[in-house]
Amino acid sequence: MKILVLQDHLRSGGTERHSILLARAFAAAGHEATLVTFRPGGTLAGTLGRLPHRALQPFDCGLDWFAPGLARAVRAAAPDLVLCMGRMANCYAGSLQKKFPGLVVVATMRTGKKIPRLFRRSLRLARHIIANSHGAETILVSQHGVPPAKITMIHNSLAFPPPASPADRSAVRAQLGASASTLVLLDVAMFRPEKNQRELIEIAARLPSRFDWQLWLAGTGPARTACERLAAEKTPGRVKFLGFHADPAPLYAAADLAVHTSLSESLPNFLIEAHANGLPSVAYDVGGVSETGGIAVPPRDQAAFLARLQPLLDDPAERTRAAAAAQAHARANFASERQTQAYLDLFDRLVQTSPPA
Repeated sequence: MKILVLQDHLRSGGTERHSILLARAFAAAGHEATLVTFRPGGTLAGTLGRLPHRALQPFDCGLDWFAPGLARAVRAAAPDLVLCMGRMANCYAGSLQKKFPGLVVVATMRTGKKIPRLFRRSLRLARHIIANSHGAETILVSQHGVPPAKITMIHNSLAFPPPASPADRSAVRAQLGASASTLVLLDVAMFRPEKNQRELIEIAARLPSRFDWQLWLAGTGPARTACERLAAEKTPGRVKFLGFHADPAPLYAAADLAVHTSLSESLPNFLIEAHANGLPSVAYDVGGVSETGGIAVPPRDQAAFLARLQPLLDDPAERTRAAAAAQAHARANFASERQTQAYLDLFDRLVQTSPPA
């Protein structure tokens, strides 16, 4: 099978990571897979290795929506199927399906944000839609009127499964000034307003003074500067801004708890990865957060967040119990091989039943 995976830009988010992961997994399974992006470069461009990749913009115009020559590229590649990943790529799914009626164009619902009009049009026109959580599937049916038969739910797979040899926990902690007794809270996410790291800083500032704690925030993005100012005001020296990590596994090995106050999610990769690497979590219950296997609390309810967080901070045995439950759930439900096969089984069915061009 010849598969094109379509993404606008290789920034550092979870959808971008999964675009690469899926294209690479399809190729490893014996299929001809190519990653097509609108823009060249990007934070994750250096991770492509030998994965076939084509950028449509001859130089980076800085425009996520600009996909010059997309129809020509699709016609020249003559794929059996196009998988659209991310909001901008999904905006083109409908026009591609209309232009190439015999082609299988698969849209995806992987966001908790409001979707643009062209994305909504694609939901109507694309051959099929993959939702990455039951929450996203419900939104497709209830808010966008998509027939359930047109939707397949496939959870995200583990972008960073637990390494065979975990990183040296003490060395990573020592680099960041955390002692053996320090309770390290970790969040890995792009710094965008909807990811809402500022509430994590506010919640951490309310922790009882008896705790020796640090909050590690890994990621980059436009909201980072404001969060740095807030941390300096509320909790000087306690919040560590770690920047982008191509592989956050050493951070998972060194931390004690995963925390996430995002207000816009479909299925947060960070929580899945943290659980698989043995961290319990507390997170705001948005999108598919409750499907990840951690502790979910109502969004914007900082008191409820603290109430669920404090027993994990107070009691090492409770942390161990919660971590074991979350880890078992992640490894049972988000294994990469299982999710890749679900995609390929669906693709095979869609291609086999596709009407002639």
